[in-house]
Amino acid sequence: MSETKQDFGKVAVLMGGVSGEREVSLNSGRGVLAALRSQGVDAHAFDPGRESLDALKIFDRVFIALHGGYGEDGAIQGALEIMGIPYTGPGVMASAIGMDKFRTKLIWQAAGLPVPEYAMLDEDADFAEVEKRLGLPLFVKPAREGSSIGVFMVTKAGGLKDAFVSARAHGSLIMAEKGVMGGEYTVAILGDEVLPIVKIEPATAFYDYEAKYLRDDTRYICPAELPAAKSAEIQAGARHAFRAIGGIGWGRVDFLMDEAGKHYFLEVNTAPGMTTHSLVPMSARQSGLSFESLCLKILAGAHLG
Repeated sequence: MSETKQDFGKVAVLMGGVSGEREVSLNSGRGVLAALRSQGVDAHAFDPGRESLDALKIFDRVFIALHGGYGEDGAIQGALEIMGIPYTGPGVMASAIGMDKFRTKLIWQAAGLPVPEYAMLDEDADFAEVEKRLGLPLFVKPAREGSSIGVFMVTKAGGLKDAFVSARAHGSLIMAEKGVMGGEYTVAILGDEVLPIVKIEPATAFYDYEAKYLRDDTRYICPAELPAAKSAEIQAGARHAFRAIGGIGWGRVDFLMDEAGKHYFLEVNTAPGMTTHSLVPMSARQSGLSFESLCLKILAGAHLG
């Protein structure tokens, strides 16, 4: 890290916001705030869901701990660009693309990266045909939500339409995705470094909101027990996936494995969680980086453009 904590000036930690991930964001932000203050950084909580963005003008840089809409989708990044305040994480374009699972997949497919087979759904979809083509189990999810909000697993024939209706309560752009059931994993990107892979073993049917934030029986294995060559292949692919959407700074790429050991990139997170259950801090610890040092390193990467 080329900068010292004295170089950061007055720092706003953006947390809360107005999305469905508000509570998760508040938890992330409180953790980041405490970590930065413990290292002597002049850091202050700022909730754009409760305060006017105009009040940010007194700050020298921003640590974005917002999740979901208006925080992770390029909106706040664009506002900070206009105000000329450096911020953490990817820029406007990458944030907007990363928040849209459908358009992320289109870019990854064009880049030759493997993704699970999927179909976009609307009221006129042939639900029976989609079930037949993708097979069971399959997953239905809003394409512009995070934290597994609005994700439904379909295990019985004829269940897709009901899952679609339920998912529509969380967004207008809905996708069905083939179930890839050989394991759930994630890999973090920090600057130019790809951190150790984490394997996620939920006690629930899949890694849903409850397993992510509320339960203590989800098992995490870091580094994941994968052959060295396979790990290197996936880490290189994750770096490519992150760069393909324009990602810089830090982020997280989630992927799945099938029973034959083939991996499929699932989605990208451009403002990953920083709670006690979060995956990037877990992977950073495996690399010898404390939570406090991780927060300082992310803050040092704040940028414009």
